[in-house]
Amino acid sequence: MTTARVTAAPPASGLGRQAPFGYPPGMQAHSDEQLMQRYGSGEMTAFEELYARYRGPLYRYFMRQLGDEPKINDLYQGVWEKVISARGRYRPDRPFKAWLFRIAHNHLVDFYRRQKPTTQIDQAGFLATSAEQESQLEQAQRKALLDQAVQSLPEDQREAIVLRLEGDLSLDDIAALTGVGRETVKSRLRYATAKLKQAMGT
Repeated sequence: MTTARVTAAPPASGLGRQAPFGYPPGMQAHSDEQLMQRYGSGEMTAFEELYARYRGPLYRYFMRQLGDEPKINDLYQGVWEKVISARGRYRPDRPFKAWLFRIAHNHLVDFYRRQKPTTQIDQAGFLATSAEQESQLEQAQRKALLDQAVQSLPEDQREAIVLRLEGDLSLDDIAALTGVGRETVKSRLRYATAKLKQAMGT
């Protein structure tokens, strides 16, 4: 099977659950696991549906941890290429969503190991308000506050909250992915959320 390079999706803004898995009509007929199994059997349309479901959340996962668009695109492309390469080894008893974000997490860890972590973080996606609700100046001020707050989060807290928001992963999934206990994940999410809320004055 020919493996074409995947085109990166543009980042979407918005803190929290911005319908990351809002499927177009007719796309909920099969589960993620069924689609991945069908793709492993050679059905390219199954991959296209999976890609449509997860391109936004996966792109934002990297966007919220890096500020360099070329690097974001490379990591994003790399994950899909790993999915394509591993299609024959995927086990349908494994939740696809957790499997996909485990690949993304490991890919990001490998990236950090290869270079010094000096990358700035672009957190425009955390803005919870719209242009209709606030002036451009107010938005810029809020973004600056959020940038500072997210950049100040310890790496483990930032990872946990992005996996929760963009991966929509459960506490147990995040715990298994990051190699810590469920209560530790809860603590990281609680501290990260509190810091972001404090920075925003909410």
